[in-house]
Amino acid sequence: MSNTATILTEITNHMKDNDLILSNLAREIDMNPGTMSSIINGNRTFSVDQLDRITKAMGHPVGYYYERYVHEYLAEANPNWRRMSPFLHNCARLNKLDCIHEVVNLLMDKLGYSESLFELAEELFKEELYEAAAILYENVAVSEKKQYSERLAMCQYRLFVARQGDNQEENYDAVVQFQTYVERLDEADQLDALRDLVNTCRSLRKWDKANKFATTLGNKAEIQYKIDQQYHAKSEHRKKSFYPPFVYWAFSHLIRAEACDAKKDYETGLQHIQKYADLSWVEEEDETTLKWKNQFKEWANANTYVNRLLAGEVNVLPDYVAYFSSRKDEVLPALDIIVEAANQYHFDVDDILKQFEVDISSYLEEQSIESFYTQRFITERFIHFSKELSVYYLTKGRFSDGFRFLLSCLEKSTLINNKSYIIKCMRLFEFFQEHASAETRAVFRNLINEVDEDET
Repeated sequence: MSNTATILTEITNHMKDNDLILSNLAREIDMNPGTMSSIINGNRTFSVDQLDRITKAMGHPVGYYYERYVHEYLAEANPNWRRMSPFLHNCARLNKLDCIHEVVNLLMDKLGYSESLFELAEELFKEELYEAAAILYENVAVSEKKQYSERLAMCQYRLFVARQGDNQEENYDAVVQFQTYVERLDEADQLDALRDLVNTCRSLRKWDKANKFATTLGNKAEIQYKIDQQYHAKSEHRKKSFYPPFVYWAFSHLIRAEACDAKKDYETGLQHIQKYADLSWVEEEDETTLKWKNQFKEWANANTYVNRLLAGEVNVLPDYVAYFSSRKDEVLPALDIIVEAANQYHFDVDDILKQFEVDISSYLEEQSIESFYTQRFITERFIHFSKELSVYYLTKGRFSDGFRFLLSCLEKSTLINNKSYIIKCMRLFEFFQEHASAETRAVFRNLINEVDEDET
């Protein structure tokens, strides 16, 4: 493609090279000959749909002329949103992010396009075109940064969600950037935003933050539930959160129980479990409500075992194993807790590890599991499990198994940039390094070198 020829010149040359008259090309792309004539003569600007059809007829991939289209047809004194909107949408689907940046820069120099860009960003977000949506949200946020607006807060919320990925340091940075905007959101959106903040902090084991957000979530959910009960008829017209308010309240106590367990405050943790175990005060009896009430009751049963085991009540172990053995999606979290407790209270779980060695091997090799948990929570759980297993085996003098799980933990921690686990692995290896084989030492050095390269 020439660097100087315009799109119209390219079309004209294509017609000459292929002995096409205007009516032939118009017929090929299913366009009115009169419309085609106006475009070729420069009397009419073609839409992005018409450009796509012409481009395809010329044998080029869709989007081939998009960079040229921006400069030749969109960079005008009075931007035409009716042309720009479908163009931006197409660019998002084709991942032409540079074109989106250029068009947005053109628009942000003009007043009055913030709302239109926000609405388009919402459409792209629903289609999970997060990178493209993020460009629009970022620019809308900049244009409204001096305003205490709900739209600005929603932009920051969407950016927080879009920034969640495999890099855990970046995930936490996203938490820090977004947390101050929660109160500016609509009450219903606040519940979902706090839930998302909680889940991110939970996956990072930032328990103080998780507990703080969970407490706020529980308080707001309780208020929302009472409002819905008091003004049921009027509430039908109000914006709804993704889940019923009582679900957020129960989830809040579930997280607060986990935070207490992490801090070894098992008595308070059990109190939180007992709160979400009994949802008899929830008056609704629809199918969704009954499903969630049963789900939280089941989680409470499982987490009661967890709480008691972490508190040192080893006698609950047989019942706990019997409980999760038939629940495939609970095997990894349960084994993680069991090994953590074994390390803390120095009891033997070899028989249990033998019983589930097939599951453990599959986690080590594929790390695939079907459950209610998000993938990043599963990833973090497996890394924690690998670290606990390495401690368990190394302490018992089973160095081959111990280093195998230590290296697995280090490798996966490096992939998601979890510096906390990287440091733990380094310290653990240093403590037991005299028992490491030459091959294990070499693998360890290579992994550490990768960490150093990522930081430079």
